[in-house]
Amino acid sequence: MRLIADGAVDRMGVGGLARALAVSERHLHRTLVDTVGAPPLALARSQRAHTARTLIETTALPFNEVAFASGFTSVRQFNDTTRQIFASTPSELRRARSRARADAGRLSLRLAARRPFDGPGLLRWLAARAVLGLEEAGEGSYRRALRLPNGLGVVELEPSDDHVRAVFKLDDLADLAAAVHRCRKLLDLDADPLGHAAVLSEDDVLAPLVAANPGLRVPGTVDGAESAVRAVLGQQVSVAAARTAAGRIVAAYGVSLERPEGTITHAFPPPETLAEASFDEIGLPRSRRETLHELAGLLASGALALDGGADRVDAERRLLEIKGIGPWTAAYVALRALEDPDAFPAGDLGLRRAAATLGLPDDAKGLEARSERWRPWRAYAAHYLWAAGA
Repeated sequence: MRLIADGAVDRMGVGGLARALAVSERHLHRTLVDTVGAPPLALARSQRAHTARTLIETTALPFNEVAFASGFTSVRQFNDTTRQIFASTPSELRRARSRARADAGRLSLRLAARRPFDGPGLLRWLAARAVLGLEEAGEGSYRRALRLPNGLGVVELEPSDDHVRAVFKLDDLADLAAAVHRCRKLLDLDADPLGHAAVLSEDDVLAPLVAANPGLRVPGTVDGAESAVRAVLGQQVSVAAARTAAGRIVAAYGVSLERPEGTITHAFPPPETLAEASFDEIGLPRSRRETLHELAGLLASGALALDGGADRVDAERRLLEIKGIGPWTAAYVALRALEDPDAFPAGDLGLRRAAATLGLPDDAKGLEARSERWRPWRAYAAHYLWAAGA
């Protein structure tokens, strides 16, 4: 489903998507019909239609550009699909509701979030880890560069109590659906906060933390490969030191934006670039460089996938086979990149310190055992502990 939301059917076709998932087309078709009641082409068509409706209602783009940006191959197909799915023409939808505009190549959209929603907490987390040249955090907003299927982009995100205002500047409008999907993933906007709050509130230690912030979210990522590289850079060093190392990588190997946006000058380098990088400018120990080279090589070849559609068990197994990557790094990558709501990096120093303060076991083995009662929402439990420790 996540691959379909990211436009994989349009880019790869049903056959290509099935091959990427290592299943037959028939099995993919049957699984989707059994699970969500629709085959892949119908789901992709619905995704295009909903992307189109977002653009129709929230921008002033001409309809032919809306059709192209949404993934339709013709304006006629766009018009017919809009009428069939929404029982309205594009003009009728636009007249009914228009909340934003396209200005000088910028698209402003409203990304809905379920209440309660702790937008300020997300901003604090992202700001503390913002990498110079790649990201920028201001009062009430966060901006970053995006590397997308057809080009680069920059997004500015401003959380509110029930939505996030997202302003995109994209090289290619066809990347809009992918950009929106990745930003929703970054901010965990599709989470049901009442679901994890109900389970974690049953724990006498976590209950007051949940009561104080029932809208907590687990920050995800816009790029699984980037998160994995940054996780390796963060091994056994402070958050500030990891930021510095990541900033040096961005400056040395990042993809330059044609028009920088404030201090944002580069998108994060792709795995193909890092697999060939020397890392001489970064000041990393040889063992860390070797780990990064092996990780980047696997990502570049496709032997390791770290997007939301990857098999989590297989991805974590492959990560642990890389020399220099242990349980903490694998769990942290699962939490951020693989959208695993039950990932729990029990060995994390910050978690252990917070656990000790709260009277919980402060050794990795003991904390792991204690976390069993927080399943299947241990990623959210981890963020409650990190917040308490902070």
